[in-house]
Amino acid sequence: MLELKNIHLFIEGKPILKNLSMNFENGKRYVILGNNGTGKSTVANLIMGIERYKPQKGMILLDGKDITQLGIYERAKLGITISFQESVRFEGITTFDYLTLGGKVKSSYEETKKILKLSGLNEEYLKRQVDESLSGGERKRIELASVLMLNARYVILDEPDSGIDMMSLDTISEIINTLNSNGTTTITITHREEVLQNSDYAYLMCAGMILNQGSPEKMSEYYKHLCDRCDHPNEILESIERR
Repeated sequence: MLELKNIHLFIEGKPILKNLSMNFENGKRYVILGNNGTGKSTVANLIMGIERYKPQKGMILLDGKDITQLGIYERAKLGITISFQESVRFEGITTFDYLTLGGKVKSSYEETKKILKLSGLNEEYLKRQVDESLSGGERKRIELASVLMLNARYVILDEPDSGIDMMSLDTISEIINTLNSNGTTTITITHREEVLQNSDYAYLMCAGMILNQGSPEKMSEYYKHLCDRCDHPNEILESIERR
């Protein structure tokens, strides 16, 4: 199990995450939901171990072991990986080399082609460079394919629908389900209810805190009625802080 316990994060003296606690059980599909600017991507970066997002208070535990001070490389070795919201660009690297980490990930051409197809791209993309010649949506699909290649224990998908058309939401669901069927825990960051539906449990965030949590159905209703076009967040946050 991956646990965030009473996390407090300040960046340049400003409180970003406030007494945040989350649990992610093995092999389940999670969503962290909320409007833009509520701290969702910050949680993703914190779980991955990016230096700027190391908490000042609280702990991150993996199977009961404190990993709070570990960096990206150490956490990656423990089976945690992330698909960032901003898609990658690499001059001079083909998609095949990117997906196989230059041969470090043992996968045949045919196996890599099948995985790329799951993300909605054909084998011709394996020969193309991961650079500005690809659209944002194409790069995002390649990055989603890359997480399938790694067989990680925990995969963080930060706004996987960003830069991709609505028709590809089925592709995102298929990737999440494929990861889940292989025993991977998925943590999807999103503000879209369509993505929320393909989960087992959801956390709803507001201004760096958990506003509510529970089933996707419950969070969908709560999100629609309380968060949509919210024009009084301060009142809501004061109510949470008094709990």
